[in-house]
Amino acid sequence: MASFKYPSFQDRISSAGKAKQKALNQLKAKPPVNEGIMAERRQAREVREQALSEERAAKTEANAAAKANKASMKASELAEAKAAAALKEARLKPASAEDMKAARDARYAARKTRR
Repeated sequence: MASFKYPSFQDRISSAGKAKQKALNQLKAKPPVNEGIMAERRQAREVREQALSEERAAKTEANAAAKANKASMKASELAEAKAAAALKEARLKPASAEDMKAARDARYAARKTRR
């Protein structure tokens, strides 16, 4: 039995050339492109891209609405805290007619912000 002989440089060059030629022949053997099929594929891709862009826009709008809602909640919480502080301050002051009216107004404002 003969031992294995490593291929020479010339053998490797010729096998690489044969492989390249085989790949080129396979590429040339492909059927020509059908324009109708390509147009359908292009149209389907455009429809997919349009749907994705609409989905992204809807998601962006939802995020913006959520941020606005969160900001309004923070503003209402701040207003409620201010009203509660005013009410607490009104309770601590000595009662005069003006102070009683201010305390009543503060309680009214606090009740309105809770709703």
